[in-house]
Amino acid sequence: MAVKAATKTAAVKVETVSTRQLGAQLAEKHELSQKLANTIIEDVIGLITKHLKKGARIRLNGLGILVVRKRGPRMGRNPATGEAIKIKASKKVAFRASKELKEAI
Repeated sequence: MAVKAATKTAAVKVETVSTRQLGAQLAEKHELSQKLANTIIEDVIGLITKHLKKGARIRLNGLGILVVRKRGPRMGRNPATGEAIKIKASKKVAFRASKELKEAI
């Protein structure tokens, strides 16, 4: 029986872009003040959050769809003790990428 040798791959550093960085790029591209660009981004995020709370589906053309999905109650395990625990129902935000985004990546 052949034993597979463990291979270690180097961790790939992925750049994280913040809303402030997006605001700075938006301000530069459209000749806006950085404060105004950041306010616009924060307002868009606030509107998306508000509509998701109401149960609406958000379609961002060229990007994808954001929707709230309900998760039913289920049984889980406490990893420390192994004891079975009941996990209550919850909601989560799901994102489905658009065809355009998938092709662009």
